[in-house]
Amino acid sequence: MLGSSRPGTIARSCAVLALVVAGTAACGSDGGSGPAGSKGTTLKLITGVKSDPFYITMACAAQAEAEKRGVKLTVDGSAQWDVAVQRPIVDSVAASRPDGLLISPVDTAALTPALSQLQNSGTKVVLVDTTVSDTSIGVSRISSDNEAGGRTAAKALAELMGDKGSAIVISVKPGVSTTDARIKGFSEEMKANHPAITLLPVLYDNDLPATAASQIQATLAAHPDLGGVFAGNTNTAQGVSTGLQAAGRQGKVKVAAFDAEPDEITALKNGTLDILVAQDPAGIGVQGVDQALAAIEKKEVTAQIGTTMVAITKANMDDPAVSKYIYKAAC
Repeated sequence: MLGSSRPGTIARSCAVLALVVAGTAACGSDGGSGPAGSKGTTLKLITGVKSDPFYITMACAAQAEAEKRGVKLTVDGSAQWDVAVQRPIVDSVAASRPDGLLISPVDTAALTPALSQLQNSGTKVVLVDTTVSDTSIGVSRISSDNEAGGRTAAKALAELMGDKGSAIVISVKPGVSTTDARIKGFSEEMKANHPAITLLPVLYDNDLPATAASQIQATLAAHPDLGGVFAGNTNTAQGVSTGLQAAGRQGKVKVAAFDAEPDEITALKNGTLDILVAQDPAGIGVQGVDQALAAIEKKEVTAQIGTTMVAITKANMDDPAVSKYIYKAAC
């Protein structure tokens, strides 16, 4: 769910940062302005966590695009970020044999056999947001440049910390393609360009805010010089904010977080979060539909698409060019 080159000054790090992966220029070749899809074409979208505003925003945009293209799209998603929860949904969709499946897999390997079987049966699979390690899966993969987003977070956080003290990453769990990439980008940037900052071992909260809150409080007790936290996703950011408030350290410990969900925007206004690296879930949803239809209609498909990201701060959050990236809680 959950990702954003950057600046040498805070002002520059707070500017809108558009990141487009190689190949993005070809994204629009089969866009929504094209002809309507074939009558009776069915698409399914399986999101990572159905109640997450990131995925709600993606689903809303995908549904609107499907309607625009004249095809039927139904949406389902996991109640939590768990392979055991998502696998039965995938199996159910496989039984219905849709023409196209857009999916945000919650693990890089565990769902590969099921997706391979679906793909071999004729369903066009498009990976949206997250991916699997097997490169044969998916006619198209659409996501943010999460590694670059991690580097952005590191640069902005290091500057806010004055390039001193210790910093920590708290994330979901190992084996999630997007958050793994964010951690990689963040860690590499810190080690290469901010050696005066001590990077503590990564902690994982299993996507539970309460766990993240406990972890940040324990870290504060063990490392009084903690100056920065990188929260790998929304639930982690929520937990970190709660933990800092409970410890009376909000505003003193700087926090960079991914995504721009309503609760995170509130935390940004309150000063418990300092910078949000926002993705474009709506753009991912639109491109997911377009690429699936291109494959179904035997048109040119773009194998890799990177979508725009922006850095949102309290100073720029009301700028229309930035605020449009704030996620929705409902369509």
